[in-house]
Amino acid sequence: MSTAVTASTGARAAHLGPERRRPQVLDAAMAIALTDGIAAVSFGAIAQRLGVSRPVVYACFPDRVGLLQALLEREEAALIEDALGALPHGRRNATEADFVDGFQSLLAAVSAKLDAWRLVLVSDPDPAVAEHFRRARRTMATAVEHTIRPTLTEWGVDDLEQKLPVLVEFFLSTCEGAVRSLLNEGSAWTPAQLGEFIGLAVYRAMRQA
Repeated sequence: MSTAVTASTGARAAHLGPERRRPQVLDAAMAIALTDGIAAVSFGAIAQRLGVSRPVVYACFPDRVGLLQALLEREEAALIEDALGALPHGRRNATEADFVDGFQSLLAAVSAKLDAWRLVLVSDPDPAVAEHFRRARRTMATAVEHTIRPTLTEWGVDDLEQKLPVLVEFFLSTCEGAVRSLLNEGSAWTPAQLGEFIGLAVYRAMRQA
């Protein structure tokens, strides 16, 4: 994904309608958020980066909250799909290899979308979109619970209804930790190495639940 947005050097910006301009506005917001944090994303900063007037940006989004939510929704859709890929879909008796393959696939996807994952997991939460982050995580938790339940049932986990919410939170937190480890500057992990390490750890922890 490219987030490079070059400000105008003096030439008047080409006239584009809101529909065609909206992706450029979101790309500019993404670049600002990654460089300076979500709090730095403003209509003025976006307009300056694109070399347009503020009304041009306002024509694309009614307010800052709507803009940030649109940006997060654009990035999160693919990220949720990647995270769910770490689970043993369609396998009622998942093996170590299934979990390792899943986490390696997740981290390979992260490696290909570093900017998007940094935006979602590393950026400081902005009060304007804090509820959006919470809502997205609840959606993810529901999807994980639905996907992992057949495997845990097949394993014969005792008191499954009591343990399931804890195991879902464990899985989500482990995913987030693995992604942050990969995103850390200077990390020596490769997606394959970290995926194997985390996949084995998650399998063994859940198998002993």
